[in-house]
Amino acid sequence: MDKKWTSPSTVGWAADFCDGPSLLYLPPRMRTRLAAACALALLGVTPACKSKPAPETPETVIREFLDAMQKNHGDPKVAEQIYRLLWQPARKNLEERARRASALSGRPVHPSEMIVPSWFTLRTTDGPIRTRIEPPWAEVTFGDGPNATRARLMLEEGHYRVALELPAPAPIRSRPNAGD
Repeated sequence: MDKKWTSPSTVGWAADFCDGPSLLYLPPRMRTRLAAACALALLGVTPACKSKPAPETPETVIREFLDAMQKNHGDPKVAEQIYRLLWQPARKNLEERARRASALSGRPVHPSEMIVPSWFTLRTTDGPIRTRIEPPWAEVTFGDGPNATRARLMLEEGHYRVALELPAPAPIRSRPNAGD
């Protein structure tokens, strides 16, 4: 079947135009205009791809942490996000717990799997937000008065991390005379 360029006013033109090979049957001037329009559209999109992310502040980090903790219901990606937002002592604590869980279960357990949503209780984050920064520490306070909630963060390798205090893992006990 020999395809020819038809007037844009015909109904079949749209169907022919959307069919891949029919693009080759456009007159050269129309192909040039189409290529120029595509190039301009791509140029308009490209700067948006290279825009800088918003600067990381203690407020943005703690909000990201709180949002992730509220979403953590067994989703490994969310748990990994939470794990990355924690400061080094908390990550080391979770790594030790994961090592012990791996030894008991016989399968590898990632430290982010040790983050249990039921441990997390969210107090109110309503009211004014104040931030006090004394490098390398930052403290974000939500609310005023006796009901104010405080979160501490530490600057590690150029990024703020949530300084979540986790209880130390229990010491490993061994039975007396177990090796005899």
